[in-house]
Formats: sequence, structure tokens, C-alpha cells
Amino acid sequence: MPTSAKNPHLPFGDQRMAPWYGKDIISVKQFSRSDLEYVFAVAHEMRVMVERVGTFDLLKGKILANLFYEPSTRTSSSFAAAMERLGGSVISINEVRYSSVAKGESLPDTIRTLECYADVIVIRHPELGSAAIAAQAAHKPVINAGDGVGEHPTQALLDAFTIHEELVQMDDLTVTMLGDLKYGRTVHSLSRLLSLYNAKLNYVSPEILRMPPEIIAELEAKGIRQAEHNALDKVLPETDVLYVTRVQRERFESEEVYNSVKGAFVVDKNIMAGAKKKMIVMHPLPRVAEINVDFDDDPRAAYFRQMEFGLYVRMALLAMVLGKA
Repeated sequence: MPTSAKNPHLPFGDQRMAPWYGKDIISVKQFSRSDLEYVFAVAHEMRVMVERVGTFDLLKGKILANLFYEPSTRTSSSFAAAMERLGGSVISINEVRYSSVAKGESLPDTIRTLECYADVIVIRHPELGSAAIAAQAAHKPVINAGDGVGEHPTQALLDAFTIHEELVQMDDLTVTMLGDLKYGRTVHSLSRLLSLYNAKLNYVSPEILRMPPEIIAELEAKGIRQAEHNALDKVLPETDVLYVTRVQRERFESEEVYNSVKGAFVVDKNIMAGAKKKMIVMHPLPRVAEINVDFDDDPRAAYFRQMEFGLYVRMALLAMVLGKA
């Protein structure tokens, strides 16, 4: 369920009754199954509105501060597009090295400054737990756009929405996660959301990039079926969702170790001949070489549709925390 509201001193009346008004979105652990259904319903409404109208004034007069300590293309631009589609404005801070942070300003002070100008703050930061620190400092809603190797809750929500929109159901699916499962915060968050459903999870990765044991233990305690593999061919025929991740060079201290695993798995037309006709392939992007472009035109290739669904989910989340959903 949503965390406690912040008590922002804003002149809203009955908007305070909205279930996510004034709340932070820091972890997928905040979400119940009914919460997901609510997010999916609002996101679907946003999709219909964008397709019919394009932009509308639901958040006119509201300002988003997009604070990114790490490089970002998709997440940063999709939050900006989401706010502008809703009629709001955006303060974009993508070059943190040129800001007061480079002068030694603390994260709490940066957050307290930005909330003087904005109604909601989206933050990406390389350190685990940084989003929670930002939320503790702020009186306005804070949305976690990725904190180190920890979580990426909005990516997980758009991933779950993609599965929902593409396959119609969430229960009784076999989801295979492929690639960097150790540092890939997207799979950490998505696996936790999938634990709300009767899903089977397969983990396929190089030995040094296995899913963290604490996440496996957490899901095992919930009764989730899980299996680890070092090859894709054994589990591909049963897979309903193949979730591919890139091996992230920036997470490795040694170029030699990175080079030893970067091409461990590559999805292409030939490999996908062994998969179901009705299934989807997802990827949080950017991709490097782990999905060959020869597969892009296959109807099962859902990764660019996934990016579009991300717009609608982030529109929904902004409307929710600002009391407009």
C-alpha cells in the first residue's frame, strides 16, 4: 500500500482523498496487487487520452524537477514528456557536475532547494538508498528513478504494465530473465512485482552475474517458483516473457572481467525459432549487442512498445502523487 502522505502545504481540497496524493514512490515493495491494478487502470486511461488528444491540462501549473546524477535518455525524457503531456513544466538537471553538487552540496540540501521550485522531484542517483534519503529530506513527493544497483520502481511498473497490455494476464506466466541479473536493478524490482502473481521465474546469466541471493531468498519465502540456469535453450520453449538485460560496463571495475561476460547471451532470429509464437521479448534499453537487430521486426519484439508504455505509466504516477488521479 502507499506510504504515509507527506502533508505538503498545498491548497488542494478533496484531492487529498486521492490514495497516492503526496506520497513518495521509492520501492516496488510499496505496491500491493490492488495498487498495481489501480496504476494499470490510470495508465490505460492516459494511453487512451494521448492517442485521442495528445496533450491535456491535468497538471497545468505544476512543476517537475528531474534530478539525474547518472546519465539517462529514456527515463529522463519519458518523465519530461509525461509532465508536458499533462500540461505541466519541467526543470531538467542532467549535468549535475555543473551544479551546486559539484561544490560539495549535500543531497538533502539539494532536495530541499529544488522543492522550493517544484511540486514533485524525480531522482536518479548512483548510490543505493539515495532515493530514500531524498524522500526523508523532502516535503514534496519524491519518485525513485534508480538508485545504484538497488531498485528502479517506475521501470518495473512499466514492465508489468507492458506484460499486462501485451498478454492481457499476469498470473500463470513463465518469465525468463536473461543477462546481468546481479547489477540489473530493473530485474530486481520486476521480480518483486511478479511475486504478487502466480509467476514462475527463470534466471539465466553468467556465474558472476547471478541474481542476488537475498532476492531469491525473499521470493522463496513468498512461495515463488524460481530456477537458475546457465543456458537459455532449456527454458526458452516454456517462456511467456523473455526479459533481456545488457551487461553494464559502468558497473565493472575491470575491463577484462567485463569483456569476459559481455557477449555471453545474444538473442536473434535463429534462437527465437525455439520460442512460443505467442510470447514477448522485453528489454529496458539501451541495448548493446544482446538482441540482434534482425529480430526487431518480429511481432514478439516488445521492447520499443515497452518504452511507449513507460510514458503512460509515468503520466499515471505523476497524476497520482499530485492528487489528480
